Order: sequence, then C-alpha cells, then structure tokens
Amino acid sequence: MGDDRDSGAAVLLSFLLGGVTGAALALLYAPRSGRETREMLGEKLREGAERGRELKDQALEKGRVLKEQAVGKGRALLDDASEYVERKREAVEERKDRFTAAVEAGRQAYREEKAKTKA
Repeated sequence: MGDDRDSGAAVLLSFLLGGVTGAALALLYAPRSGRETREMLGEKLREGAERGRELKDQALEKGRVLKEQAVGKGRALLDDASEYVERKREAVEERKDRFTAAVEAGRQAYREEKAKTKA
C-alpha cells in the first residue's frame, strides 16, 4: 500500500514539475504581451488544478471500490474457513463417538469372556 501512495505522489510531483517548466518556457518564448501571457498562465493553472481535483476524486473512488472488494473477499474467506472448521469439528466428534463405542464394546466383550472363564 505504501508503494501505491509513493507512486501517486511521484505522479503528482511530476505533474507539478511539468507545469512549472511549461510555464517558465511559455514566459520565455511567449509571442504575447505580459498581460495576455499571465491570463493564459492563470487559465492553464486553473485547468491543471481542476484536473488534479478530478484525479484525486477518481483515485479516492477507486480506493473505496478496492477496499469494498477486499472486505468482501475477506468476509467470504472467513465464512469458508468457519464452515471448514465446523465440518472438521463434526468429523472429529463423530470419530470420537465411534472410538468410545468401540472401546465400550471391547470392555463388554472382555467382561463376558471373563465371566465365562469364571463359570
């Protein structure tokens, strides 16, 4: 998750650096008057700021969607694990009951044989 944030920050930093560089070059090579150039730069900055807000909103929405998907998958995995544990618990309980019955049958057989030898 930290890499995604670093990547987003790098993109934003690159965007801002590109904007500043473009603005500087526009001032150096502008065929317009200073006032026209300032107005144009102001408009471009407003457009850039709006685009930045749009990108932020898109990123936040994508983050929300990914979070919801992760939570849903986590819940599904938890439900599957709970079902698996319950099935295994029931299987162990059944085996325990069969083992207890077998031990009791062995004890009963021993008692019967012991009673036969005494008689």
